[in-house]
Amino acid sequence: MPKLIAAERTADRILMLLKTRGAQSTRALAEALEITVPGVQQHLNRLESDALVESRSGSGGVGRPALMWSLTEAAGDRFPDTHSELTVALIDSIRRGLGERALDAVIAERERSSRVRYRQRLAGTKSLKAKLNRLAQLRTAEGYMAEIQRVPGAGAGWILAENHCPICAAARSCQGFCRQELEMFRELLGREADVVRIEYLLDGGRRCAYRITPR
Repeated sequence: MPKLIAAERTADRILMLLKTRGAQSTRALAEALEITVPGVQQHLNRLESDALVESRSGSGGVGRPALMWSLTEAAGDRFPDTHSELTVALIDSIRRGLGERALDAVIAERERSSRVRYRQRLAGTKSLKAKLNRLAQLRTAEGYMAEIQRVPGAGAGWILAENHCPICAAARSCQGFCRQELEMFRELLGREADVVRIEYLLDGGRRCAYRITPR
């Protein structure tokens, strides 16, 4: 039994690495997990048989191209989702019964309450970096698996990356949710920074990511 539990944990860690880092080679996963390449390969084979990961040949380098592993669409079920079926059904009901203007009003009210809550939680933070770290913590608590990455170079800024979208199904049904998200980040950071979306899940990106550049 302990071996089974350990195996499940290793498999979950592999899924988490692929979720947060994107496609990885077998060797890169082995180094990150500090286990052998054959050991990682065994887990990858099981995950592939469960249709949770898939592989493709990498490019570049010398010799035989390494296999690059990534998550399948089915693997999304292993990460938190905010009642996607119910949410989409409610969106469709509002759209059919009350129209697009009513749906826009619902989204605007959701965003207004989110802005109020975030402003309260960010109150007292002094620097832009502190605000970003706090914002990433709040987003992670809501299921977005957010992290802050420093962009190399003096004054280059940061990347706010959201490695998971707990409302992805709702966003696909109504992209107003995503439009409001970008506007909210810009309002929260105000005159301190420029905010630009550089990766977008609904445009085929692996995640949503925003570049924050200090003014």
